[in-house]
Amino acid sequence: MREEDVSLSVEIGDLRLKNPVMPASGAFSDDMARIFDLDVLGAHVLKTITPQPRRGNPQPRLHETAAGMLNSIGIPSKGVKHFLAHTLPRYARYQAPLVVSISADTAAEFAALCEQVSVPGVSAIEANISCPNLEEDGRAFAMFPESTLKVMRRLREATELPLWAKLSPNTGDIAAVAQAAAAAGADALVVANTILGMAIDVETFRPRLGAVMGGLSGPAIKPIHVRMVYQCRRAVDIPIIGVGGISTAEDAAEYLLAGASAVQVGAASFIHPTTMPEIIAGLRAYMQRKGISRVEELIGRALA
Repeated sequence: MREEDVSLSVEIGDLRLKNPVMPASGAFSDDMARIFDLDVLGAHVLKTITPQPRRGNPQPRLHETAAGMLNSIGIPSKGVKHFLAHTLPRYARYQAPLVVSISADTAAEFAALCEQVSVPGVSAIEANISCPNLEEDGRAFAMFPESTLKVMRRLREATELPLWAKLSPNTGDIAAVAQAAAAAGADALVVANTILGMAIDVETFRPRLGAVMGGLSGPAIKPIHVRMVYQCRRAVDIPIIGVGGISTAEDAAEYLLAGASAVQVGAASFIHPTTMPEIIAGLRAYMQRKGISRVEELIGRALA
């Protein structure tokens, strides 16, 4: 099979992407254009923005683990006004669809922010409902089907753009949460955010992170998130974007086989900034080796 006979194009609802590879929110900026052509990516997913500026969590914010990384960044943000005036115009030069990640403390604030960023130049909105929810005593919206349904309904009313729900792995029933998001009008699911973890310095007896706990990312979480993608694929019909521990084309293919239509790359880009274009090239080579002409033929094959 020739390289030109391989198609990596996928559909995420109404969006057609040239390939299924995109960055995870918080692991990408247009500074990476100094390293590779950003238009090789299927989409651009921006760092989460909030209604008002936020300073984020206290230092230290990162701790390397044996098979991943703990982070407690705390969503530092310059706020939506700065995003609209300064960040959004910088991406007008690119052809790849722009996905804006948003976060807020309440359902009403989430909806208002969603409406504010529903502007020309934005192709889709990723609602980070895996963030703390003041209406649920600080627990994430996506930990429970009821709070997921509530916030996603408000978000769906606030925008006509494609709406993606970023789910939390810190729930006892991710399939039920996925069903709630789909019932409320989500066009796609992002499965999933980081797993809550903690590390302690045995010399100082103190937590390694300034905020005590943080999110675990990297290779350690991949088998868990592949399982969650598989469970969500069996529970809903809307597209799924898999994320967690992806650093190779084989990792990406595993998520596709579990039912994801696309993938997001996070921690691996901090280690090797060219990971995403390498995954795209590797997927094409993998498909040639397997005699598969369309990447969509891989989606959900493990469920058959």
